[in-house]
Amino acid sequence: MAGKDVPVSPLAPKRQPKVPPIAGVRFATAEAGIRYKGRQDVWFALLDEGTQVAGVFTRSKCPSAPVDWCRENLKQGSARAVVVNSGNANAFTGLKGRDSVKLTAEIAAKAAGCQPQEVFIASTGVIGEPLDATKFEGVLQDCAKRAADGPWIDAARAIMTTDTFPKALSRKAKIDGKEVLIAGIAKGAGMIAPDMATMLSFVFTDAPIAAPVLQALLSKGVKGSFNAVTVDSDTSTSDTLMLFATGKARDVPAITQIGDPRLSGFKRALNSILLELAHLVCKDGEGARKFVEVRVTGAMSSRSAKRVALSIANSPLVKTAIAGEDANWGRVVMAVGKAGEPADRDRLDIGFGDILVAKQGARAPSYDEAAVSDYMKGDTIVITADLGLGRGKSTVWTCDLTKAYVEINGDYRS
Repeated sequence: MAGKDVPVSPLAPKRQPKVPPIAGVRFATAEAGIRYKGRQDVWFALLDEGTQVAGVFTRSKCPSAPVDWCRENLKQGSARAVVVNSGNANAFTGLKGRDSVKLTAEIAAKAAGCQPQEVFIASTGVIGEPLDATKFEGVLQDCAKRAADGPWIDAARAIMTTDTFPKALSRKAKIDGKEVLIAGIAKGAGMIAPDMATMLSFVFTDAPIAAPVLQALLSKGVKGSFNAVTVDSDTSTSDTLMLFATGKARDVPAITQIGDPRLSGFKRALNSILLELAHLVCKDGEGARKFVEVRVTGAMSSRSAKRVALSIANSPLVKTAIAGEDANWGRVVMAVGKAGEPADRDRLDIGFGDILVAKQGARAPSYDEAAVSDYMKGDTIVITADLGLGRGKSTVWTCDLTKAYVEINGDYRS
């Protein structure tokens, strides 16, 4: 199914937002024939000298070779180039995978005029198949010659696999009264239950922010965004989220401390773009027709609430009920009960949207089947569960589970 024409998700934005250039960032896309034929499958970004970098990566015990490479090079805090390919994840490929990453970095460094350690690499696609890095020869050099400051939508499209639409966004913020820009792209539709960030996402800003500050902002910002979405409960070997700061915004003071009060506006804008990118990933979940928000309150702690919320969001029975527009709240009860977290059947309230369907362990006296059934026909569904035990709360996002998910993943390597 990857690389084949599939219908665009009905949850896709009606129009693609315009994403402005980010000073200090130029890029180009190309067709390297990694897996797909007749489509762009490589994105090469060039970053001005002095660009700072932060990143969060998969906690999978079987990480890809590019993840290992990025983790190691992240220690120096600076970056000059980014190479991303789709079609092959270069994961579970042993020594060949490491050699492929090293060769990719060398080719990219030569094209960018930097050191290989200043090149960050990400790959997405099939696991277990060696990636032939020689396919980047000439391609990255040509990209460097053609590199421009846009359009971002091309970059987002080049890193897609089973995605049905490209994901690119931007935000504006102010630091000490001066405007800075943030732009981000993401890819992801399946194997989505991030345990750090998401499949692949890259965010850029022209703000002059030091790497340790970027890292602190990113590590915190990911908790309520990419780490709060799930499509199918599966954590990728390749999950990568990186944040780059070129420092090219005019007359903006450098930020070197995480406690700097001038960061407040930037922090809000960054968290906003991370959350919307994460939502777009859910809305492009393989075969998705409904966007689902799960809100859990009244838990013993926020950690407990999140585990319960994820139990609901990841339940195949809950997700298929939503796909069938069936307000089967008994399945939500099941998911709460199996989460392994403190819960009391006789204190549990469940709702769909603003409609209370279960109260204190039994069907709500006001339950109206017709009203609930009508609500389930919408393309955005909110499920609420109040455990009635404490003050812990958490919100996660997911999508429904349809027959198309099985079809897409059953045909993925064909």
